[in-house]
This record gives sequence, C-alpha cells and structure tokens, in this order.
Amino acid sequence: MLKRLGIVLLCFLMLIPLACSSKEQPTSQSSNNQSNKVELMISAAASLKDAMNEMKTAFEGEHPNVNLSFNFGSSGKLAQQIAQGAPADIFLSASKKDMDTLEGKSLIIKDTRVDFTKNELVLIANKNSELTISSFENMDLSKFNHLAIGEPKSVPAGNYAEETFQNLKLWDQLQNKLVMGSDVRQVLTYVESGNTELGVVYLSDALISNKVKVLATAKSEWHKPIVYPGAIVANSAHIEDAKAFISYLSSDQGKELLKKYGFK
Repeated sequence: MLKRLGIVLLCFLMLIPLACSSKEQPTSQSSNNQSNKVELMISAAASLKDAMNEMKTAFEGEHPNVNLSFNFGSSGKLAQQIAQGAPADIFLSASKKDMDTLEGKSLIIKDTRVDFTKNELVLIANKNSELTISSFENMDLSKFNHLAIGEPKSVPAGNYAEETFQNLKLWDQLQNKLVMGSDVRQVLTYVESGNTELGVVYLSDALISNKVKVLATAKSEWHKPIVYPGAIVANSAHIEDAKAFISYLSSDQGKELLKKYGFK
C-alpha cells in the first residue's frame, strides 16, 4: 500500500513542472511578439512635434508591427547628426536646404523624397502683450527691446525670418534686439514666458500655444517657400516599413492631421 502511494506521489510531483511550463508559455509568446516589432527612428523638425505625436498613435494603430520613435530638433542640426552617422530611418525637414545637403552626400534614398506639407511665418507676442504691430513691414522698433528668432544657420524658421527682414531692410536695425533660439520651439517658449516681447515662428507653432497671439503674417514673397520634405535615410535597415510611413504622411489621412495642426 505504501509503495502504491509513493508511486502516485511521484507521478504528481512530475506533473507540476509541466503545468508551470504550460502556464508560462503565453508570457513568453507575448514577449516574443513585442521583440519582433520594427523600431523606426524618425529625425523630425521641432515644429512637427505635436502633429507627429498624434500621427504616431494613428500610424501604429494601422501598423501594429511598427513602433515609431522621434528625435526632434532644428533641421540643420538633425541633418548634421545624420551626416555624422546618428541612427535614423527617416528625415523630416522644415527646409529644402538641409534635405538637399543630405541628398548631395547620397545619405538619403532620392526616390523616396517627397514634399509633404507647407507652413507660414508669423510674428507673435505674449497673449497679455499690449503691443499693436499690424504687419512686419510697419514694425516700430522703438516699441520693443527683444525679438526672438531661430538661429538662421541651423534653424529654417530663423533663416526665413532673416530673409524676411533683409527684404524689408530691417535686418541691420534689429541686430541689437535679436535673441537666438536653438529651434523654433525654443523661440515659442521665449515669448510664452515673457523673456522676449516678440518672436517669429511658424503658424503651426503659434496655433498649438494658448499663451501667445499672432500679430502679423509674413508675405510669401519675402522669403523662400516654406516646404517640408521627407525622405528615407540611405542606411535604414527598415526600408519597406519606412516607405509605409512616408506614404501615410502624404495620404489624405496624413494631410488632414497636419492641417489640424496649422500646416498647409
């Protein structure tokens, strides 16, 4: 009798690891599914931040095997990072110039390049400001002490601002009033916080803030066209998935989302 009980107990103990193994299997499978996701790194102009954060949710909902990660900054600095070998699958620039630089070095796949949206340049002030400037060309420089713009050499919005003020013969007069931002969002922050009375940003940046107001819009003939090109980086290891994102960006859904955030 005791021998029979011993055999039954031994069989029971042998079944326990099998049961545990069966229970752990779903967790292991879930982990594998997660690790099989494609990670797309996108270097994007700072002005695209809010639109891209919403586009991430929409795109990943339709492409559950892809996870989007973003590196936001000034287009010039992002292009420089890519040229120096920083990891990126896609580059979304706020200027043709920076994309042209990478294309000239064969660092993007030329056939994937597409102009996916446009923008406008605006003069902003803090929402509580009493400044009444109705247009760029009629700015009274005696009415303010500081004007924030992006650093023209690396920030497209700053370059467009310089072109605008050069055309209006105001650039030299503004030199002692300029405060340079590392990207267009820093310029927005300067005005939001009251550190500068005025700033020049894209319309899309002004619209996402409830702390600033638009005083004037620059005429398109005062600066080069504000066009946003996107392309796949030449050394991307996920070209097909990157192509899917570029296509989504240019689709009706993508255009509607960008329009929602003030892009053209």
